[in-house]
Amino acid sequence: MDFFNTIGKIMYEGPKSKNPLSFKFYDAERIVLGKTMKNHLPFAMAWWHNLGGGGTDMFGRDTADKSFGAVPGTMEHAHAKVEAGFEFMEKLGVGYFCFHDVDIAPETDNLLETNRRIDEISDHILEKMAATGIECLWGTANMFTNPRYMNGAGSSNSADVFTFAAAQIKKALDITVKLDGKGYVFWGGREGYETLLNTDMQFELDNCARLMTMAVEYGRGIGFKGDFYIEPKPKEPMKHQYDFDAATAIGFLRRYGLDKDFKLNIEANHATLAGHTFQHDLRVAAMNGMLGSIDANTGDPLLGWDTDEFPFDVYDTTLCMYEVLRAGGLTGGLNFDAKNRRPSYTCEDMFHAYILGMDSFALGLIKAAALIEDGRIDRFVRQRYSSYESGIGKKIRDGNTSLADLSAYAEMLGKPELPGSGRQEYLQAVMNQILFD
Repeated sequence: MDFFNTIGKIMYEGPKSKNPLSFKFYDAERIVLGKTMKNHLPFAMAWWHNLGGGGTDMFGRDTADKSFGAVPGTMEHAHAKVEAGFEFMEKLGVGYFCFHDVDIAPETDNLLETNRRIDEISDHILEKMAATGIECLWGTANMFTNPRYMNGAGSSNSADVFTFAAAQIKKALDITVKLDGKGYVFWGGREGYETLLNTDMQFELDNCARLMTMAVEYGRGIGFKGDFYIEPKPKEPMKHQYDFDAATAIGFLRRYGLDKDFKLNIEANHATLAGHTFQHDLRVAAMNGMLGSIDANTGDPLLGWDTDEFPFDVYDTTLCMYEVLRAGGLTGGLNFDAKNRRPSYTCEDMFHAYILGMDSFALGLIKAAALIEDGRIDRFVRQRYSSYESGIGKKIRDGNTSLADLSAYAEMLGKPELPGSGRQEYLQAVMNQILFD
């Protein structure tokens, strides 16, 4: 069945095109720094938002029809979403998808029946993958929607809930391996607390680590060779979540010996909710060797929650791709964990949103490559720390000095000169020149 029969294959037409259903900057085969755009930008469709998100918010019902000709909540609907999703990805040239277990098949009150349904739908997905060449970027288990997870999954005070979470993870890993997924994500949406008055934080952190350790052992045992990911987020739905930001998540992984198997899935909107820039969390992950995958979205600075908007700010996408290029690329991909705005409810709007996101990242890639080739920013940063290349600075860097030695040097020095201008405004002007030249 053709669900988007009014829309053809989305083609690259260049920046002067006025055709809304065309790419202006994403040219899949264009070579940038020795690789095609398609290889630099492994885009993925988020099953939950694109095929399931109808625009519901806390004040109103769905505005978009995501029934795809079937009754929502039925297996017929689950099969229809498979057909619609692969048609959508094919027409856009999106090469990957991501899923939660309950995205692909409706959950029941019986675990065995839920798993049977997931098996049935994943068989359908596997057929479409073979026919189209589209791949699974990563899988995960939804351990935040069902009321049983009101206190989290790994962090739950209930051993029975913890056990059920383990069963969900086992099945989600089975399906991820079945679909040859490149990664498996832990988004601890409710792994945290509302108040410390009723919380044993140490116990909850230990239990989260136990659950992840079991997942690694099981996944490796069934042949999963990809990366496990933590997706940091500071709050919402819990007031304080244990995976607050990239640095916190890295500290957790290293404390529990999980850093050999885990990397980070960095989401732009989550970084800003933590009080950071997107670029900051990417840099923290990269310099620790843990930059794995990206949830490509943005938030609204006027709103204090996770709005999951499609990325459009080319400053942000440029600085993102600058970090990705300097880190040598991604082991994962760029998943559009984003949803149309509630008044954008038509099928065409779904395509407009992905075209916006893909073009924004393509332009960001082009400009990030230009920043690197221009070299002025990298040269300035190297020069800024040049005092550590010789003399006392080199001794500090090499670990060949002591506090006593440095104190004697400082007494001889008398008064140090100012450390040199940071030239922030100059560097911002360089970026503007590259972006708008």
